[in-house]
Amino acid sequence: MPDYRRNRIPGGCYFFTVNLLDRDSDALVVHMDLLRNAVRKVRSRRPFHIDAWVVLPDHMHAVWTLPPGDSDYSGRWRAIKIAFAKALPKTEWRSPRRIAKGERGIWQRRFWEHTIRDEADYAAHVDYVHINPLKHGLVEAVGDWPHSSFHRCVARGVYPGDWGGAGAVVVGHGERGE
Repeated sequence: MPDYRRNRIPGGCYFFTVNLLDRDSDALVVHMDLLRNAVRKVRSRRPFHIDAWVVLPDHMHAVWTLPPGDSDYSGRWRAIKIAFAKALPKTEWRSPRRIAKGERGIWQRRFWEHTIRDEADYAAHVDYVHINPLKHGLVEAVGDWPHSSFHRCVARGVYPGDWGGAGAVVVGHGERGE
């Protein structure tokens, strides 16, 4: 079995990519209310700050900052995945291995994580989160995608409302520099 090593810095800031098992699914946006409820439930028990988040049909990207002294982002993701899965009807196909392990066929087992190193890294990853719907051809302007913290950032003056509009250059950050 591979030896997955995660960087854990108490109170750290992290970028994540979390994928559905079925990359052709649109379950995350179809069931956005269930996902929001799952996140709200987990945050009420295990707080974290959402710096940036975008939910696409089959995956999501987020930048979180954890509370001082806390580095358990894996437990939070596990709890979010479980709460979301429990709220969905059991209609997905499951492999014999998932059945034997008592797993649903909703999420990829793991997620991708990157520890934010500095202000420039933070800005690049927050931009990557927000530009992602444009990158995937889901919209012609970032502001057209409803499932994003971009709108909150515009309201706070972090971005102008037309940032990431037609002709925007999609930068190479995020998982593996995509």
